[in-house]
Amino acid sequence: MMNIKLGASLLSWITPLWNAESGRYAIERTAETGFDLIEILLPNSMDFDAATVKKQLKENHLEAVCSLNLPKDAHIAFYPDVAEKLIKKAIDKVDELETSLLAGVLHSGIGVFTGKPLMDSEKEIIAEVWCNVADYAQARTIDIAVEPINRYESYVCNTAENVLELIKKTEKNNLFLHLDTFHMNIEENNFYDPIISAGKRLKHIHVTESHRGMLGEGNVNWEALFSALEAINFEGNLVLENFSSSVPGMQEKVSLWQKSPYNALELAEGSLAFLKKHIDK
Repeated sequence: MMNIKLGASLLSWITPLWNAESGRYAIERTAETGFDLIEILLPNSMDFDAATVKKQLKENHLEAVCSLNLPKDAHIAFYPDVAEKLIKKAIDKVDELETSLLAGVLHSGIGVFTGKPLMDSEKEIIAEVWCNVADYAQARTIDIAVEPINRYESYVCNTAENVLELIKKTEKNNLFLHLDTFHMNIEENNFYDPIISAGKRLKHIHVTESHRGMLGEGNVNWEALFSALEAINFEGNLVLENFSSSVPGMQEKVSLWQKSPYNALELAEGSLAFLKKHIDK
C-alpha cells in the first residue's frame, strides 16, 4: 500500500508573492478543500513569520512542506556562496516550522542561461554546495528534494536523470528528487521510466496538467505515472500545482495567457477528486 500525502501548492490559491494575509488564506482554502498538506513556496527575502504560520497550520489541522526556487542572483554555478546562504536560510525556516522537507528548484536560478550545456566544472560547484546544505539539513533532520525544470527555464537540470547524477556525486542520503508532471511532459521520454529509475530517491511530485489546468484534461499520461508509483511503492507527496487565471496577478507571474475555464476552487476540488480516484484504483 502506497503511503501518499495529497497537497496543494500555495500557487493553487495565490500568486508567489507571499504575505501574512494571503498565506493564511491559502492555508485555510487548502484545509477546507480536503488536502493533507500545503506546499509553502518561501519568499526569497525569507520575510516569513514561521511561528505564526505554524500556529495557522495547527488550527487548520494541516501539514506543510516548504519549497524554494533559486532566483537569478543565486545561480549556484555563478554565485555558490550566495546560493548556499539562501538555501541554509530556507532550511532554518523549515526547521522553525517543525516540518521536514525543503523542495524546489535548487540547482540553478530560474531563467539564467550561458548559451551552452552544463559544464563539468559547473557540476562540481553545484555538488559542493549541495554537500554543504545537505549536511546543514541533516543536522536538523530535514530532507531536500530537487526539481528539474524544462529547457526554457534552465540549462542545468531538465530531467530526473540530471538531478540523480548530481545527487550521486554528493553521496548524501538526505538528497532526493522532486518531479513535476508539467516539466516531465516536455523533457522526459515518458512518465514511467524516470520514476522507476529514481525509486526511493523520489520524495515529492508536483502534479499538474500539460496546460496547467484540470487534471485529466491535457496530455499527461496519468496511467503510466500511477503504475510507476505503484511499482516503486511510492512514499511521499503528490502536490497539486495548477494555476487559475481567476487568481489576481497569476497570469503575469506564470505566463498563463489563456483564460482558465475553472476558478481556483473548482480546479482544486476537481483535481483532488481525480487524484483520489487514481490512488483508489
